[in-house]
Amino acid sequence: MSRLFMFEKPLGMRDTLPDLYETKSRVRTEIGEEMKKWGYQFIETPTLEYYETIGAASAILDQQLFKLLDQQGHTLVLRPDMTAPIARVAASKLLQEDLPLRLAYSANVYRAQQREGGRPAEFEQIGVECIADETISADAEVIALMISTLTAAGLNNFQISVGHIGFVQQLFLQILGTEERANALTKFLYEKNYVGYREHVKNLALSSIDKQRLLEFLKLRGGEEVIEWALKIIENEQGKEAILQLKQLWDIVVDYGEESRLKFDLTLVSHMSYYTGILFEVYADQVGFPIGNGGRYNFLLQKFGKDTAATGFALRLDRLLEALGQIEKTAPTHCIIFSEERRQEAFKVAKEKRAKGIRTVLQDINGVKNVDACTSQYEDIVYLIGKAGRGQA
Repeated sequence: MSRLFMFEKPLGMRDTLPDLYETKSRVRTEIGEEMKKWGYQFIETPTLEYYETIGAASAILDQQLFKLLDQQGHTLVLRPDMTAPIARVAASKLLQEDLPLRLAYSANVYRAQQREGGRPAEFEQIGVECIADETISADAEVIALMISTLTAAGLNNFQISVGHIGFVQQLFLQILGTEERANALTKFLYEKNYVGYREHVKNLALSSIDKQRLLEFLKLRGGEEVIEWALKIIENEQGKEAILQLKQLWDIVVDYGEESRLKFDLTLVSHMSYYTGILFEVYADQVGFPIGNGGRYNFLLQKFGKDTAATGFALRLDRLLEALGQIEKTAPTHCIIFSEERRQEAFKVAKEKRAKGIRTVLQDINGVKNVDACTSQYEDIVYLIGKAGRGQA
């Protein structure tokens, strides 16, 4: 193993410098305030969780988990997502009356990377979970809320792709017959390898009609018209029910007035294996990956002893900032440079400025080796040096 340089960081870890931190803070605050307006309450969960509980319940691959041992010999993980920890809290402490819960969070999650490739191993998610509400209204609510939060953050150009994992599963099982064969084909969708998908379908031992249905499936993208197309392809009742759920979702989103943000993509699948129904991703200009995703997960809470439905979404704050495109400068700061004999006066002036909401730095003249370099970073400089009355620069 080569020796690490003093400035080296673990693989996938990032520093956040002041301007980026200020931008993240603003965006986080605006999104959080919007979530609160919709009645969602923020909670926190530990950074460390037990591997046997959260590690096992999470949909993140085992090789992506950061693991360590505590002093009692238990294997711990750095939380790889927030949905599983919130499911644990909801099932154990909050779902006493089986009433719908609306919970929100803003937290860092950790997923190990095998190579750099620009992929962070630590990133911040901000999102919501709507628990114990199995209606399509709840799915529509979290989508409408996601639209509202992105707009509040200042993002205008984005689009949401919506699918239904149940439809994909039922169509593939109906045509291919086994879960193994269905999963092999689904993998091409997850990788968005549509060329590989087509080649795989051509080589399957199927009738020409079934092959054509699987190829036509790739065209199920667009607006409300996709509903009718999908109903012509699917034959079993469970698959049709999935499409009717999407039709109901569309009608509710229309009532929210947000249908222009929505496009159906029935080829959409996710690496998050706990999704059971409607799922979605949000894309923005200039960003090659989804900046957020979500969906329905009706069985996850069973792992924590509670049989109830849930849906939610998570936004990737780093990708959202990339979509916004501009890192803000930190707010203007004033500086008061003082000498010992005018220190008390300087403290009083600084206190008055801060009371007005002005960021103010106090700087002892003896700590400044280069006054010009020091003062160039501030909007306004006040010199309180020597005898009173020397004035302001």
